[in-house]
Order: sequence, then structure tokens, then C-alpha cells
Amino acid sequence: MEFKQSKTKENLMRGFAGESQAINRYLFSAAVAKSQKLKVIEEIFIFTANQERSHAKVFYNFLKEFAGQNISVDGNYPVDIHDDVVKLLRAAQHNEYQEYEFDYTNFATVAREEGFTKIYMAFDMIANVEKTHGDRFGKFADLLEQDKLFKKEIEAEWMCLKCGHIHKGMAAPGVCPICSHAQGYFTRLNMVPFEQ
Repeated sequence: MEFKQSKTKENLMRGFAGESQAINRYLFSAAVAKSQKLKVIEEIFIFTANQERSHAKVFYNFLKEFAGQNISVDGNYPVDIHDDVVKLLRAAQHNEYQEYEFDYTNFATVAREEGFTKIYMAFDMIANVEKTHGDRFGKFADLLEQDKLFKKEIEAEWMCLKCGHIHKGMAAPGVCPICSHAQGYFTRLNMVPFEQ
């Protein structure tokens, strides 16, 4: 099949549009977390937005031969406007799982069927990254809901994201003893830089 007549070409543009929107949603969500002094959640959204930017670039680069042209596609994209950080995390979790379970998995299948092996592999691998994103957003939503974001039942090591101070205890300190930043800057050492 010729690339210009393929469904894969349209799916790449859908993927690019979806990732581009995710970047902005996550940056908007980061601003909400920041306003609530939840620096660790702010950083998770920014960290993920940067990975989504990489995905958008992968999809966009496959479309290089269409430079100077327009590609028309239809799509549905979420509106996740909340003042509640847990709701923002849950919405992000849902959207990442949507990309993993349906969107990119289906786009990968179409690319394989149409004979675009490199694009198939990109969609397939990025789908798995999106699952990791969904898992991470869900994990932090769970911690917030259970009031365990800054506490544990056993002693743990906590890192200040501002200065790198490591505190041992059952809870992150209310204020960093080195840089005086609030508890919202702390995360469990084993979760830096937010990978599972």
C-alpha cells in the first residue's frame, strides 16, 4: 500500500494530535498541583509531558514526506479540567490506558497490516510506555487518596526534589532542613525519577 493513501498516515496524525494535547493537559495539571503546593505531583505531570513530547515527535517525523501539506483527521479528545489533583491523576490514568489498550494498539495493527513495519513497532512500543504512564498516575492517585503520599507504615527514605536531601523516617518532613522547601517537594527515594 502507498503511504499517502494509508490509514497509517492518518493514525500518525491522530497520534501526533493526541500527544500534543496530552502535553498541554499535563502542563495545565502541573499548574494545578503547583497551586496546591504538591511539587512532586507537579513534577510527575511535567516529567510525563516531556515523554509525550518525544512520542509526538516520533509520530510527526514519520510524516516528513507530507511537509507543506495538510492531513485531515477526525478524533475525540478529552477535556480534563478539574481543581482536584486526584481527579486530574485519574483522568490522566484513564487516558493513558485508552491509548495503550485501544488507540495505539489498534494503530499498530493497522500499520502492520498495511506493511509499515517501523511504524507498527513505534506504535506498539509507545503503547507500552503509555501503560507505564497510566500505572504511574494511578499509583500517585492511590497514595493521595489513602493519605500516604508523604507517610508510610514503615521507615522509608524521602528525597527533597529541590536540593536532594534524603530524610529517613515514617513520613517526609514538613519542611526540608536544608533548603526549607515544603513537604510537597518530597517523594520516596525509590520513586525518583517517578519510575515504577
